[in-house]
Amino acid sequence: MPQLDLKAKLAILADAAKYDASCASSGTAKRDSRDRKGLGSTEGMGICHAYAPDGRCISLLKILLTNSCIFDCAYCINRRSSNVRRARFTVDEVVSLTIGFYRRNYVEGLFLSSGIIRSSDYTMEQLVEVARRLREEHDFRGYIHLKTIPDSAPDLLEKAGRYADRLSINIELPTESGLARLAPEKDVTSIQGSMGTLRHHILDAKDARKRYRSAPRYAPAGQSTQMIVGADGADDHAILARADGLYGGYGMRRVYYSAYSPIPDSSSALPPSRPPLLREHRLYQADWMLRFYGFSLPEIAAATPGGHLPLDMDPKAAWALANRHLFPLDVNRAPREMLLRVPGLGPKVVNRILSARRWRQLRLADVERLVASPKRVKPFLLTPDWRPGAELDSVGLGIRLVTAPAQLSLF
Repeated sequence: MPQLDLKAKLAILADAAKYDASCASSGTAKRDSRDRKGLGSTEGMGICHAYAPDGRCISLLKILLTNSCIFDCAYCINRRSSNVRRARFTVDEVVSLTIGFYRRNYVEGLFLSSGIIRSSDYTMEQLVEVARRLREEHDFRGYIHLKTIPDSAPDLLEKAGRYADRLSINIELPTESGLARLAPEKDVTSIQGSMGTLRHHILDAKDARKRYRSAPRYAPAGQSTQMIVGADGADDHAILARADGLYGGYGMRRVYYSAYSPIPDSSSALPPSRPPLLREHRLYQADWMLRFYGFSLPEIAAATPGGHLPLDMDPKAAWALANRHLFPLDVNRAPREMLLRVPGLGPKVVNRILSARRWRQLRLADVERLVASPKRVKPFLLTPDWRPGAELDSVGLGIRLVTAPAQLSLF
C-alpha cells in the first residue's frame, strides 16, 4: 500500500464510510465534560451526523480504520477484488483525529468501522484499542459507536462494550440464501451468534446496574444492524420479517435499511440499477409501525399484498384504507392503541390528545391545532361537531392520501 499523508487517508476512509447507515446515538448515557475534567460530550450541537430521539443533533466523526478487506462480498465497494484506492489508519491516527476534531468543535463522538485485515480478531483488536485509548488515556466522554466483527473472539466483543456506547453487527442481507450467494465468506450463524453474545452482555450489565449503581456499563445504547435493500430478490415483507425477528430475538435497538447502490466493476449477480429510494423510506415507516405503533407483521402484510409496500402511499395509510370498517374513531373515547393507527397521528400527538381529553371534550378545532395535516386526519375521526359521513368510504379518500403533501414525513 503506497504511503499517504493523513489528509489523503481521511478523504478516502471518510468517503468509504458513507455506505454504512447504521450510525445513531440515541439511548446513550449523558456525559458532559463541562462538569468534570474529562474530554468530550454527547450534548450540544455540531455537524449533522446523527440525531437523538428528541431531535438533538449529535456530531460524529464517521470513518473506516481501513477500506482494505480480505473478504470479497459482491455488493461491497471495498471488497478484495475492487479497484478502489486503499488506505489504512493507525490506532494513533484515529485517536489523534478524534481528539483534534473534538477540540475544534467539529464532532462530539466517533463512529468507527473497518474492512477486515489479516483476521477478524486482529481487526477487532485494533478497533477496541482505539476506544480504549480514547477512554482511558484521554478520558474521552463523548459518544463512541464501534462496528464489531462477527467472527472475532467473544472476549474481544466483551471488551468492545466496555468502551463503546453502541455496538453494531451488520446482518447485510435479509435472507440466508442471499448472503450465501453474494457474500459466501460470511456466515449468518456466526453473525447471529455474535448478536446473541452482545445481547447477553447488555442484559447482564443492565441487571447488575439495577443491583449495584457502581456496576460498569456495557454498550448502554445497545446494538444496531443494517440490511441492504435491493441487492438480492428479497421483497419488503421478507425484509420486515427479518427485522421483526432481530428486534424480538436479539433486543436490537435499531435496524437500518440501506438501498443498494451499484458499484464499479460489479458482479453480474447484482442488479444493474438501484431500487427507488422511496422503497427504503417505506421500510423505515413500516419499521416504526412495528416498534412504536403497535402493528404486527401480519397486519402490515395483509394491508400491502404482493410482497412489497406501496411506493405511492405510506403503509399506515394503506392499512387504514384496508380497514375502513374500524373507523371513524371517537377522539374523546378511543383507546391509545387505536388512535395511533389513524393516518397523521403520531405518539406525541396521541399523548397530547389523551392528556387534553381528561379535562374537557375535544372538538375538531382542538384536533386541527395539534396535527400537521388536518385533511389527512379528519376522515378517520369523530368529534362532537364533526362526522366524516360518506367521505370515509369514498374512492377519493385513497387519492387524497396518495397525493398528501406530508407523504415524505414519517407518517
